[in-house]
Amino acid sequence: MSGDDTPQRVDKGKQRAILPEVDERAPLLGGPSSRRIDGEHDDNAHRSRRTIWSTLCAVFSVSFLLCVLIFLALVAWSYRARAQNLTPEDVIHRGLRVQGPDRVDVLNITAGEGIWVRVDGRVGLDAGALVDAQADEERDGFYDYVRKGVGRWGIRRLRKVTVDSMTAEMTTQLGHRDPVVLATMTIAPVEVPLTVSPPTRDLSWLTNVSIPILIQPTSNGSALLDFARHSWREGFVNVRAAVNRVQVHGGGLDDNSWRSRFRMDRPNVRVDVRKRIPELPGLPPPGRHLPALEELVTLKTFGVSSGKESLLLNAVATAVNPVPSNVHFASPPELPFTISLVSTEHNRSTSVPVAFVHTEPFTLTHPNITLAVSGSVLRLPSSVSPLLSAFLSRYLSGERNPIQLSTPLFPGLDVDTFFPAPHPRPQILRDVTIRDMKIKPSGPGGNQISASGTVFARAVLPRGIDVRLEVNRVWPDVLVYDGEVPDVDYGDAPPVPLPEGAFAHIKPEDWLVSESVEEEPGNEGSVVAVTAQIEDVPLEVLPGREKEFSHFVSKVIWGPGGALAGVQGVAAVGVRVHGLPFSNGTGQDKEMELTDLPFRGTVRIGKKGL
Repeated sequence: MSGDDTPQRVDKGKQRAILPEVDERAPLLGGPSSRRIDGEHDDNAHRSRRTIWSTLCAVFSVSFLLCVLIFLALVAWSYRARAQNLTPEDVIHRGLRVQGPDRVDVLNITAGEGIWVRVDGRVGLDAGALVDAQADEERDGFYDYVRKGVGRWGIRRLRKVTVDSMTAEMTTQLGHRDPVVLATMTIAPVEVPLTVSPPTRDLSWLTNVSIPILIQPTSNGSALLDFARHSWREGFVNVRAAVNRVQVHGGGLDDNSWRSRFRMDRPNVRVDVRKRIPELPGLPPPGRHLPALEELVTLKTFGVSSGKESLLLNAVATAVNPVPSNVHFASPPELPFTISLVSTEHNRSTSVPVAFVHTEPFTLTHPNITLAVSGSVLRLPSSVSPLLSAFLSRYLSGERNPIQLSTPLFPGLDVDTFFPAPHPRPQILRDVTIRDMKIKPSGPGGNQISASGTVFARAVLPRGIDVRLEVNRVWPDVLVYDGEVPDVDYGDAPPVPLPEGAFAHIKPEDWLVSESVEEEPGNEGSVVAVTAQIEDVPLEVLPGREKEFSHFVSKVIWGPGGALAGVQGVAAVGVRVHGLPFSNGTGQDKEMELTDLPFRGTVRIGKKGL
């Protein structure tokens, strides 16, 4: 091979390697390969810096987020702790706002269960004040600003809470006596809206609510009346509400979201309530004595009529209505009551049921309520006759009678009051006279005087009492006057001092058998004409009035028409009332004795009367 094609042998000996000559035009940093390597180093460094920066940002973000979450958890825990430590007094006095009631409707009254009412009002809960979440720009620092902001956000998210159904026992303590239970109230579940920083100048932030409540009053009627009188005299109502358990959960009644997990449970809650009594229409201002029940009721009409097997009763009364106009009540078709007469014997008071009545439907009108009542007398044992007789005697004498009212709707709840007296006092015995009266000496030696004749009177019952009567016996107690009877009262014995003109006293030793005939009634009640014979009844000349008696006898003898004598006194009558349902007994056992019936009249005695 020749020329340039001849391969050159490479000597692999120890000869030094010959470096290529350096070209001055060669690049200082090398060629393309060198630049590529340097670029890769630069990219790796940039990526490394970006990775470190991203890692740092992620770590910082996660750390910050964790700090925020921990802070929020601590804030939430602090609010939870505040909420858990709230007492009922805190809620009532610092957060709860109640306005009303704006309306109260009595829904139903049932025997053994109680009174269902619906109370409409306005309610709100200032949750911000309770958990210290209200903003205070002058005092709040950064931490408080954030903490309270979180609290307000949480309250707005929660929106409302629900108080589950609960039963409260209302008690009071009067003086040094033991606490007395007034009523038990069962309240349906209530949704209470939550508010943060409500306006202080108005109550526009409150929410309308309508709450059903079951009220079961105590069976101790005297305790209720004592509480009412004491509270009115003090001007305040002081009660303690005792609840076995109060349970509250977040959200509404049927809320099943996360809000319902917020729960609070308080056992054995006791809350003292003191409220000023407002002025009520028809009653004296609080701080004075409360009028008795009978002072607030006026009996307009009262009627009794004879039925086939009973006495039928009806009455119309008006009662002062102290209930505010926002309380609405429409009575059921009938409100039943039992009327009992009160007997006091051996220093012990007992009651005997005598009548069952019911009210006609009524509403709460102002200023007075009109009550129409009807019913009948119960079937009575004959042993009740003396008690019923005493009641009627006092009534006809213009006196009030103690009675007791009860209702099967509230067993054991008895109210003591008085049946009002009639005004004016009725005059039952009228036109009293002694016909064919004769006076003659009697007794041993003729040193006594006796009287004979026919006692006549008309028994006129008060308006509305239209019963059939039989007056079977009478027992008169009579003062005899020379001339007309003066205007004086007479009891069951000659009064002291003796009234002017009175000279004799006539009182039989026992009842006189009588006969009666019904007459047509006029503008009043039943009318019965009564006659009874007196024969040789002692006529007692009053002490110191012998001269007046002699003067009267002289007028009888020498007067052209005899002499006019006035008679005045009281009488008892034995009456049988048709329809009065006595279940046993015979004869006088089924009669009623009406006593202390006053009368006055005149009798003319001629010469034939001596």
